[in-house]
Amino acid sequence: MKVQSLKGFRDYLPEEMLQKDRMLDSVRQVFERHGYPPLMTPALEYSDVLLGKYGDDGEMLLYRFRDHGDRDVAMRFDLTVPLARVLAEHGEITFPFRRYQIAPVWRAEKPARGRFREFVQCDVDLVGVDSAAADAEMLVVGTAVMDQLGIEGYQIRVNHRGILAALCRLVGLTQTGEVAFLRLLDKLDKIGADKFRSQVGEIPGIDPAGVDRVLGTVLEAPEDSRQVLEHLSTTIGNDSVAAEAIARMEAVQVLLEASGIAASCRIDPSIARGLSYYTGLVYETYLDALPGFGSVMSGGRYDGLLGMFLGKDVPAIGISLGIDRLFAALKELDLLDSRTQPADVMVAQFSEELAGASFGAAAQLRRAGIHTLVYPREVKLKKQLQYAQKAGIPFVIVIGGDEQKAGTVQFRSMEQGQQEELSLTEAIEKIAQTRCRDAK
Repeated sequence: MKVQSLKGFRDYLPEEMLQKDRMLDSVRQVFERHGYPPLMTPALEYSDVLLGKYGDDGEMLLYRFRDHGDRDVAMRFDLTVPLARVLAEHGEITFPFRRYQIAPVWRAEKPARGRFREFVQCDVDLVGVDSAAADAEMLVVGTAVMDQLGIEGYQIRVNHRGILAALCRLVGLTQTGEVAFLRLLDKLDKIGADKFRSQVGEIPGIDPAGVDRVLGTVLEAPEDSRQVLEHLSTTIGNDSVAAEAIARMEAVQVLLEASGIAASCRIDPSIARGLSYYTGLVYETYLDALPGFGSVMSGGRYDGLLGMFLGKDVPAIGISLGIDRLFAALKELDLLDSRTQPADVMVAQFSEELAGASFGAAAQLRRAGIHTLVYPREVKLKKQLQYAQKAGIPFVIVIGGDEQKAGTVQFRSMEQGQQEELSLTEAIEKIAQTRCRDAK
């Protein structure tokens, strides 16, 4: 038998998981601080819950099978359709409804660099309200996530579905060709105006004069969001849908300024997320220090999607974090919590007779909030210290017969190679002081 993981799946070893979990703990703190509780949905759903929600291409990627009860089931493809099912199934839910969910999803797509068949999604959504306040709240939460993770230079680039629809109409497109046009618009900053004009010209029904107007609208947009809104009013404000979108973004801008985050959010008419999926605000988040890295957090308003089980549209807006991409960015920027040790302190096993003293000291350390492990058997002290050194555990406590009688411990700093005799209370204070210095 060849021992290997299934293709498209991977193991996460403890060192990486400790760092990733600490990152996600920071994200959870932000969500809950803003009033968003967690939701968990099953890994498996009845297949008919998921079928018809992702298009033909998406359904080909479902992990679908019959279980031991001969039920037709499929593994969770994303976190949005399960949310819609929850809203339909639990009639006691009141609106506005807030939730976040961090969970793995499964897609049977072809594995590639950075693309796996099992990966974690992280979504936060506000359901049941269509308002500028709800739109602004998502951006407030998004900036708080970036700030909590220690990212200083970032920009959430904001657009609106109404602006995108107006740009499509400028070039003579109403339905056919819109997707191809918007994909090129989204890549405008990478391919440049000439290549954009050339490739867009291959789309059937394109009006060349309209393409020039779109380029003028997008490329001549100022940096300042207030000025961008004035620019859009001048260039496409006579389009009634665009005018409504501009008015909504103006209302959102007022709230962003009041929240003190307007500098981190920039209105950008080139941002083009799925036209068929989103109904209002859309946004992507880019890191200043990694300009070619891609978006690490995105989302928007999708008022038509969650009503798929309710028979009516339900307003909703959300953010999705690209966990793996964000983790990779934090690693590259050296912003991850560098602690990879399993504990702050190890209590050594001096002898079998003194095992009770070691376990008692460990219990007291844990009650003080210190991550503590006890070496699981009696071996030479040198071997135990080598284990602590290799595991990156910064402190070791040893309780021998003399220390037990005196009510003290031998407290060893592995980094400094120094050892001193202290009371356990003094040792706890030293560890706490070190942790505070490391946190600064």
